[in-house]
Amino acid sequence: MSNLLAINPIAFSLGSLEVRWYGILIALGIVLGFIVVQREMVKRGMHVDFLTDLLIWAVPIAIISARIYYVIFSWDYYKDNLGQVFQIWEGGIAIHGALIGAFITTYFYTKKRGVSFWKVVDIAAPGLLIGQIIGRWGNFMNQEAHGGPVSENFLNNTLIPDWIMNQMTIEGVTYHPTFLYESLWNVVGLIIIILLRRVHLKRGEMFLFYLIWYSVGRFFIEGMRTDSLYVIGELRAAQLVSVITVIVGIVIFVVRRYVQKVKLTYQDK
Repeated sequence: MSNLLAINPIAFSLGSLEVRWYGILIALGIVLGFIVVQREMVKRGMHVDFLTDLLIWAVPIAIISARIYYVIFSWDYYKDNLGQVFQIWEGGIAIHGALIGAFITTYFYTKKRGVSFWKVVDIAAPGLLIGQIIGRWGNFMNQEAHGGPVSENFLNNTLIPDWIMNQMTIEGVTYHPTFLYESLWNVVGLIIIILLRRVHLKRGEMFLFYLIWYSVGRFFIEGMRTDSLYVIGELRAAQLVSVITVIVGIVIFVVRRYVQKVKLTYQDK
């Protein structure tokens, strides 16, 4: 394989402005996720402008928090390069930071509007997965977020198409397409969420499933990546956040079920 076959990360140019596939795919993921969530919200009787108004706040805050998260866990570099902290166009955002910012914004926004936070995030869960599924292909275009070098045996036996492995060949070395693993993991999660709609879940449980599912996959896939952010030593930030998210998600699920069971038992007396 040769990186001469790699796809150009720049989609097109407008004068001196270069439009990259990364940005196009991120935007496409957001738009498609928005369409899916918007339709579902309207079906459930919510105001047609609710999601648009929410995103006016959530998107910029998510971008800022994604940058803050990245800078915090890359502080050894940025403490000596403070002028680059705000140069987000040079790269350096983290999806966990974006999700944290978006969820906090959604919580306070729903409280202000008198709408159930759990109802909104339940509806948003499929849209989030759609955005992540498509967005990861932006990493593919940039030849980033990959794992370590693959073995000759892997190349000879993999079912992954050559055009993907060609793009993952950088300076003569072919790497694990971890972006693909995460994208496919999220596709499976999306299918499960669609099927779960047929099951009687309590409000908030679809969102909790999303958190747990994504975090489990991210934990293992992150262990393969070569561009991880670290907390201390070899402790990867994304893996730590994933473990905490899984534990918190399970605890919230169990506690909410238990509390509701106690309430029903009390009412029956």
